Amino acid sequence: MLQLRPWKVVLVALALVFGVIFTLPNLLPRSVTDSLPSWAQGPRLNLGLDLQGGSYLLLEVDTVALKQEKLTNLTEDVRRVLTQEQIEFTGLGPTTNAVQVRITNAGQIDRAFKALSKLSAPMAGGGRDLLVAKGDNQIFSLTAPPQADAVAVNQAVEQSIEIIRKRIDQLGTREPSITRNGATRIVIEAPGESDPEKLKAVIGKTAKLTFQMVDDSVTTEEAAAGRVPPGSILLPSDEAYYPAGVIVKRRVDVSGDALTNAQPSFDQNGRPSLNFRFNGQGAHRFAMITSQNLGKRFAIVLDGRVISSPTIQSAITGGSGEITGNFTQESANQLANLLRSGALPAKLNVQEQRTVGAELGADSIRSGEISLAIGAAAIFAFIILSYGLFGVFAAIALIVNGFLIIGLMSITQATLTLPGIAGLILTLAVAVDANVLTYERMREEARAGRTPLLAADAGFRRAWVTIVDANVTTLIAAVIMFIAGTGTVKGFAWTLGFGVLTSVFTAVLVTQVLLGWWFKTFKPKTLPIL
Repeated sequence: MLQLRPWKVVLVALALVFGVIFTLPNLLPRSVTDSLPSWAQGPRLNLGLDLQGGSYLLLEVDTVALKQEKLTNLTEDVRRVLTQEQIEFTGLGPTTNAVQVRITNAGQIDRAFKALSKLSAPMAGGGRDLLVAKGDNQIFSLTAPPQADAVAVNQAVEQSIEIIRKRIDQLGTREPSITRNGATRIVIEAPGESDPEKLKAVIGKTAKLTFQMVDDSVTTEEAAAGRVPPGSILLPSDEAYYPAGVIVKRRVDVSGDALTNAQPSFDQNGRPSLNFRFNGQGAHRFAMITSQNLGKRFAIVLDGRVISSPTIQSAITGGSGEITGNFTQESANQLANLLRSGALPAKLNVQEQRTVGAELGADSIRSGEISLAIGAAAIFAFIILSYGLFGVFAAIALIVNGFLIIGLMSITQATLTLPGIAGLILTLAVAVDANVLTYERMREEARAGRTPLLAADAGFRRAWVTIVDANVTTLIAAVIMFIAGTGTVKGFAWTLGFGVLTSVFTAVLVTQVLLGWWFKTFKPKTLPIL
């Protein structure tokens, strides 16, 4: 194993060059790296929240509101289906866990069952997402089974994570960490963003935009007194003309899901406004609604509030339009950002928030640097005092190992956290352990009467199995922590995992090349570690 083969030398040299090129930008001031050639201006390490400072939010999907919204939507679907089939009904409305409706004409029971069953769809894991049951007194109940609710919650969390990521990216926050925590929670770490309230304002807003027709059959005073027509709802309004609110049809004519773009602009009076554009299907639907309702008002509803309710003067066939209202330039920009990233499927409740100041992050970096320096110095002193020249070779291998770890983390844009620095220190200790196993085995072989070259070769060969076993178990632990952990635990696991791979490479191959060169050059008669 100690033969100085060319491929080993080339591989070690390439590894060293790689480590230096991608580690150097992290060690030099940015003013210096900017003056270097472009190939030497590699990516820098991303510093985590605890090192750079920033904001931390723990959010939870409001499952109660999500279920209530599903029941509300299901109620409108039942109304639409029964109306289309011309089936007479009464008593339509949601209960705690279901939607109930009574079919008044007994002769339409079978037709009603077939029509309502069409609202149910098969689920991927088997079964259907909606159970339709006929009870006494010609009453139908539509209930979602527990597995359907679980699927809906899971989809809401996953969709929320993607939408949050888009919204934060548009804020310009660098390398945010957005991870799932349990069944309904989401953890957000935004390094460099010192204002959690700004994050909450952007992240927590549902931004559900809908276009619904206004119901002018009753006045707002009558609606406020409880006389709201079936299929309509009284919503609060941001318009000064309608302080008591606006009555709108529950049915959504065009959803914000059909938007392809939203940009802040200014109206003809120079006031901030919002320009929007629909996709093909949304444009067709919007053109049809506006052409069929000339002279009537339609409401633009954002998160349950009417932001504008203009009168349709002519058919809007271009697939685009302008929303005016009580906007400031900042609020128009924010709303455009929210609409471009999509609407959250459910409300997000803030369970925990905290801010890490930049000064505290700088203190953490200094503490990490001091800890790393002390740990490395102690390891170098131990290995050199214990094994002399061979200890120097092991120390060189450790330095190469450090360059490789930082280089790999830089090129993969991994985030370095304070626990990650602890993982780096632990990696150095693990790497030394491999050298200790090899050198102690060399001692045993030399004391058994082998020549120095044979003893060194046998030391590497026989310690190899133990080194692999020890590092594989550590790598398994790192993988488990990375999969099951969140935040700083992931940072520790990531650094440790990289370190295990590079440690095996440097402790074995780099040390072999150095020892092979030494044996070939000096042809020793005894080992310097006896």
